[in-house]
Amino acid sequence: MITPKGLLKNRHIQTLYAPLFRRQPTPEVTAQHFELGDGDFVECYWHERPPTTPKPIVILFHGLAGSFESPYIQGVMRTLAERGFASVLMHFRGCAGADNRLQRAYHSGDTADAKAWIDHLHYTYPLSHLYAVGYSIGGNMLLKLLGEEREQTPLRGAVSISAPLDLDISAKTITQGFAKFYQRHLLKPLKATLLRKYQQFDMGSVLQMKEEQVSQIKTIEEFDQCYTAPIHGFASASEYYRRCSAKPFLRHITIPTLIISALDDPFMTPEILPTPQETSLTITFDLSQYGGHVGFISGTLLRPHYWLEERIAEYLDGVEG
Repeated sequence: MITPKGLLKNRHIQTLYAPLFRRQPTPEVTAQHFELGDGDFVECYWHERPPTTPKPIVILFHGLAGSFESPYIQGVMRTLAERGFASVLMHFRGCAGADNRLQRAYHSGDTADAKAWIDHLHYTYPLSHLYAVGYSIGGNMLLKLLGEEREQTPLRGAVSISAPLDLDISAKTITQGFAKFYQRHLLKPLKATLLRKYQQFDMGSVLQMKEEQVSQIKTIEEFDQCYTAPIHGFASASEYYRRCSAKPFLRHITIPTLIISALDDPFMTPEILPTPQETSLTITFDLSQYGGHVGFISGTLLRPHYWLEERIAEYLDGVEG
């Protein structure tokens, strides 16, 4: 488990340190455009893409408004490569720099795109073992997918980091105290993307919200009530949170899965954590006192040690054998 010192014991410094201060070599990647069945697409970035010889592949899923530019993605790609894994980041719709084609976007429980991409990789690389790692809402989505797929998943192992296992609790927690800072940061690109959709589509015909009202959205829950829920077929944000939270799916997971969470995560409360009765026997739970949200940095401010990516690679290496 991580052993931060000094200011790194602060939950917000844990959360913000890497995005603000981490400097690391950018992994070389090749992009793969993947067409989806509904006419949309996602962009997938490979690091150490396998040649014809078999090589284990780790599929990465970023967090809300994340991308290849997220420090945790670049860090884990490099660490996985050192352990002999290829890795590929599946950007959620519209997150790779180009807007997606449809009125809809992506959400915390949208497992269909990930399933299509995983199945494509299973078909394309039949001799390669497949693994997956998800961060934040990407981690929630991944756990939900594993619970849905059960024994049918082609994945051999998975890791979920800082997943908001109960979306309703997370949406409310992020409205309190300093967490409002994160909410404003996350809402900015979400609202910008939605405003561009008003320029491309007749959004007024599918949403009960005028274009000028988008700027008035103040919380993630409001955004989900006004856009995420109705555009994806949910009656309300509440129904979306209930149906898409990963917590009820944990008991159905059948493959080795590591869940990493921190008690000081500013995006959620300990109430979000599952009981032993709510998880399957294939799940290992790393619960840290420190770590913030997708932080998990040991050491000091001047000499940080990025424990998280090493733990991910260590766990998957152990499953790979």
